[in-house]
Amino acid sequence: MKTATTVVASLLGLMFIVFGLNFWLKFAPVPPPPEGTPAAAFLGAMFTSGYLATVKAVEVLGGIALLIPRFRRLGIILIAAVVFNIATFHVAFFGWGSLLDAKVLFAIVASLFLVRMHALCSCLCGCGTCNCEGTGCCNSGASCCSTDKAESKGGCCGGN
Repeated sequence: MKTATTVVASLLGLMFIVFGLNFWLKFAPVPPPPEGTPAAAFLGAMFTSGYLATVKAVEVLGGIALLIPRFRRLGIILIAAVVFNIATFHVAFFGWGSLLDAKVLFAIVASLFLVRMHALCSCLCGCGTCNCEGTGCCNSGASCCSTDKAESKGGCCGGN
């Protein structure tokens, strides 16, 4: 599973780096939504306010973080927030069927996969602390979070 996690994180990271940089470098044309639609007005407001530039910067930084194992959890958090907003935008303006677009579907599934594989839900909600290998959480006292080195299986305790 470690290989699958690395591959998915790399693909998702590269996807967001490319789409984020495309905002400034314009190497791939992006068709605008039809003129006069609510989606066009929304994107226009995001663009003129500078908010879209901030989102694209977060996409690039999150994508880079996904490529670096040490910062992958930060990347997952940043990219998952962006993916949530992308999915919300698609549902609000184009309906539920728009989530079946290949790029959107991949981003959603890959983000959920990475959240699950890095046990972010349980670690971040206070159900345990992340272990030092970065593969999950320490949930019980003596299993890997014990202060006694003889009892500790994971080699770390509490703070990681």
